[in-house]
Amino acid sequence: MTTPDDRDWLGSGTPLLEVRDLVAHHGQLQALDAISFQVGPGEVYAIIGANGAGKSTLLRTIAGLHRPTSGSVTFYGSDVTGMRPERRARQGVVLVPEGRRLFGSLSVRENLQVGASYGRQGPWTIERVYETFGWMRERRDQRAAQLSGGEQQAVALGRALVANPRVLLLDELSLGLAPVVVQLIYGLLPQILATGQTVLLVEQDVSQAMRVASHIHCLLEGRTTLQGRPADVTAEQIEAAYFGLNGTAAARLPHDGGSVSLWPGSTPSFRAC
Repeated sequence: MTTPDDRDWLGSGTPLLEVRDLVAHHGQLQALDAISFQVGPGEVYAIIGANGAGKSTLLRTIAGLHRPTSGSVTFYGSDVTGMRPERRARQGVVLVPEGRRLFGSLSVRENLQVGASYGRQGPWTIERVYETFGWMRERRDQRAAQLSGGEQQAVALGRALVANPRVLLLDELSLGLAPVVVQLIYGLLPQILATGQTVLLVEQDVSQAMRVASHIHCLLEGRTTLQGRPADVTAEQIEAAYFGLNGTAAARLPHDGGSVSLWPGSTPSFRAC
């Protein structure tokens, strides 16, 4: 697969990543039910939903780590549904998995080298990761298993960045981390986007997703219940989609704004998710 020049694609108006009617199972259990969406160049597209909604399965399927039952994943206009995960990574689809998944017996530097070994040429190097995370250079020879949760997440993010992804898949960055650490990691998003990356992230923390995303997509039990821009949705609409209140019909918010009533008469207060 040969991908076009990133700058040409940016101005083409064509989606960088498209998921169409994606269905996935874990054995007999259906995890995803006809999921469809498009992600444009430079977007931060957030997948939200409760535990068991299918968010991580969706990212793993896009990355090639889980085989879909049906549907397709298109990247740069080419169908990559049957492509192996390491080939997708070399093309620029790179996952930061839930739980970091570092090699605990390897050093920080060696974990970063793993990411660089399958990556593309680009602005992110191991040296740049050291500059971004000020503590990392001095501790580059320390084993990853000896790091704190926040430090491990930083190494996992750095490992993905040195692969120079076109689409960076972030699965539950904030899981199990202190709020101050979450703020520091999410604070890096503008710097990441400035180097040309597109971000598709999974997040249970709705307020965090709403702060950083250009587009949100809510899943409930493997189905789409809401899509739209953060500015176009209300707290009541998000809560109804997140918890399945007053029906489960999917709703798509218009890209050009405007008020949309998803579940008339539903006015529950929005709780932290």
